[in-house]
Amino acid sequence: MLSKADLHIHTTCSDGRLEPLQVVDVAINTKLSAFSITDHDTIEGYIQAKEYAKEHEIELIPGVELTASMDEKEVHILGYYFDSNSEHFSKLLLSQRVGRRERIKGIIQTLKSMGLEIDYDEVRAEANGANIGRPHVAQILIQKGYVGNFFEAFSKYLSTERLGEIKHTYPSFEKVINVIKAAGGASILAHPGKLYNDEEIHNFISAGIDGIECIHPSHNFTLQKKFTELTVSNSLLMTGGSDYHGSMERANVHIGVVAVAMKHISKMRRMTEQRKTMVKLK
Repeated sequence: MLSKADLHIHTTCSDGRLEPLQVVDVAINTKLSAFSITDHDTIEGYIQAKEYAKEHEIELIPGVELTASMDEKEVHILGYYFDSNSEHFSKLLLSQRVGRRERIKGIIQTLKSMGLEIDYDEVRAEANGANIGRPHVAQILIQKGYVGNFFEAFSKYLSTERLGEIKHTYPSFEKVINVIKAAGGASILAHPGKLYNDEEIHNFISAGIDGIECIHPSHNFTLQKKFTELTVSNSLLMTGGSDYHGSMERANVHIGVVAVAMKHISKMRRMTEQRKTMVKLK
């Protein structure tokens, strides 16, 4: 059996429904060689699962999905193998948490202008200490009967198209890339799919992005091929993962199904080890 890794999984520490230790159990059950918890703008899930994964002798790669901006567009950059104790990295995560709170407040104001009765305190309570996000808002809309499910919540109210421009304080994508690198990590453009035109993709590459998430549930074969060829022609890392946000009921048929071969992990590990050495020498 081909050894493989799922590099994109979310937990209850952001907007996923699996507890961090449950992710470790699923990774073992699906016979992954490695995996990464990549919660939005927090590494709390990784911290909670780290020792448990070590005890069960499966590699848990430090990971995170960071929110950034490209002009007025919100973009997502994955970070891997970073030094979680890096001062600059820790400061970035703190500012991201504040940024997420402010953005949710802006979303709530927009929903109120649509006639929906919703306030920040009930959304914060729904998040229950996790990094707050739109899925927590969606859950409140479901509870109040405005929508019947998550799909309806996003299609009617919470999609980028429906919300329009929401004020945020997220840093530029260039800054996020540089902070990941300064922490000895690898920066990867998350699920580019149909989100960016060729010029925008080139901007990420020019800014020093280390790789592209080529394998993702939203990518068909044509997109996988396009982004894989782009990584080869630009000497970039290739990654992939399930981007799983769901519950335990479906975890075994999603996590590890969309994955990458371990040879790509080995390449990323070597690169980040060299980068950490260079950071220490500076």
